[in-house]
Amino acid sequence: MAGLEDFSGTLVLVGAGKMGGAMLQGWLALGLDPCKVAVQEPQPAPEIAALAARGVRINPAAVDDARVVVLAVKPQIAAAVVPPLKALLRPDTVAVSIMAGKTLQFLKGALGDCAIVRSIPNTPAAIGRGITVAVANAKVSAAQRALSDTLLKSIGAVEWVDDEGLIDAATAVSGSGPAYVFLLAETLARAGAAVGLPADLAARLARATVAGAGELMHRSALEAATLRENVTSPNGTTAAALAILMAPDGLEALMAKAVAAATRRSKELAG
Repeated sequence: MAGLEDFSGTLVLVGAGKMGGAMLQGWLALGLDPCKVAVQEPQPAPEIAALAARGVRINPAAVDDARVVVLAVKPQIAAAVVPPLKALLRPDTVAVSIMAGKTLQFLKGALGDCAIVRSIPNTPAAIGRGITVAVANAKVSAAQRALSDTLLKSIGAVEWVDDEGLIDAATAVSGSGPAYVFLLAETLARAGAAVGLPADLAARLARATVAGAGELMHRSALEAATLRENVTSPNGTTAAALAILMAPDGLEALMAKAVAAATRRSKELAG
């Protein structure tokens, strides 16, 4: 991954909660000079406030050389927080948003006709294992897109799309997807308890199984379907379970309905 040792200007981070804070730690790990970072956060967590000792500017009165403005505030407060940031923008500044549901059109209305990247990360970003889907408007130069890619990769993989309309579907798959996986662990634990395992043991087994299977898939070059087939012996226990899960009204049908519902809701929230 490209580093940030040669970054010039100031990177302004607006919102340093869990996601914004994870990104900031990732940038510093990539060699970004702390003195080139300005954080706007009314109530910085202790670990963010402590970065002031390394040179990070916390809530500075002014920034006159913003090269990147990263918008990491809650979307519910975006209408109040984002428009005043227009004063930070120069002709060569790119705004990078990780706010769910806030479209390029909304951001243009708040910031003006400038270079904007809209992105949707997910919660595993907190441990550097997220995946982000991003789209750039026509004002974003090749250099700005490359810089945005480097900044977003500090929290995991990045996939770029040309059609902003795909963001709603991506939100339904990867943005909301971790919750589906956590639900799988919950339901697997309850099913284990239902067949006689002590509840605490069932919970530990389910948690470790889901985490381990995810790590195996992460490290393997094999398709998920191939990994599944490799676990499944003909007429064995796994095959008996998969016959239920893969029935016409089973997991695939439920997942399709769930992702469609999340996609619809994402569109509604985006207006």
